[in-house]
Amino acid sequence: MKDFLKDLPPLRDVIRNFDLRAKKSLGQNFLLDLNLTDRIARAAGPLEGVTVVEIGPGPGGLTRMLLAHGAKQVIAIEQDHRCVEALYSLVSTSSGRLKVIEGDAMRIDPGTEISGPARIVANLPYNVGTALLIQWLTLDKWPPWFDSLTLMFQREVAERIVARAGDTHYGRLAVLAGWRSEAEILFDINRNAFVPPPKVTSSLVRLVPRPSPAPCDVKMLERVTAAAFGQRRKMLRQSLRSLGHDPLPLLASTGIAPTRRAEEIPVASFVALANALATVERQ
Repeated sequence: MKDFLKDLPPLRDVIRNFDLRAKKSLGQNFLLDLNLTDRIARAAGPLEGVTVVEIGPGPGGLTRMLLAHGAKQVIAIEQDHRCVEALYSLVSTSSGRLKVIEGDAMRIDPGTEISGPARIVANLPYNVGTALLIQWLTLDKWPPWFDSLTLMFQREVAERIVARAGDTHYGRLAVLAGWRSEAEILFDINRNAFVPPPKVTSSLVRLVPRPSPAPCDVKMLERVTAAAFGQRRKMLRQSLRSLGHDPLPLLASTGIAPTRRAEEIPVASFVALANALATVERQ
């Protein structure tokens, strides 16, 4: 690892040479601490022989560490042209193991670029982090092309991802994440580790796809959770009326008491509700 890193210019020099002042409009907060980027790379597990997709690499702090830890290839997707130019300086140093794609990660399917084991590891831009996660969790093909997601989020978002029924942060995102993955918060990162410092603490979250989640139509699950959590203080017999069907037979068929509220319902029961709704609409 040290041999790869020793000839690279300091990240602060890269930022100065390419005028990489973080843009708030792109949700940029750069990580420059090599000890911290090393910890994140190690949290993704052994990388030898693995293709890693990184979203929003910025000046390449984490990119360097992913390459240094032996990733077979790093596919870096970056929207900021200034950062793309800075990343190109790493391509030759990496012996071709780094591929830089300029563009919007919300519009790019990296799965088409990959053969063999793959992981997503990223300090996600705050403004698209949740949307990207939902996009990955709702892929039609499952198991997906990646075997794990190691991602940075604001602490509040991280808590929403890993929440369980009865938790304060339990909601639609937790149901989706819990249905298709096993998620955990690995560690927190102080705001002062970033340049510029965000206003909140961040957390690194690891999600491992479940190989065989309970069968369910994603769109039906999204409809049921939107209805239930859209009026989370109301009992399900009331909040589910927005589905356009009498909620009492739906609840009865799944064994859920109509007086319960969304925050009390575990993931498996939401999946059952979604399947019951799908059955009703096919009739």
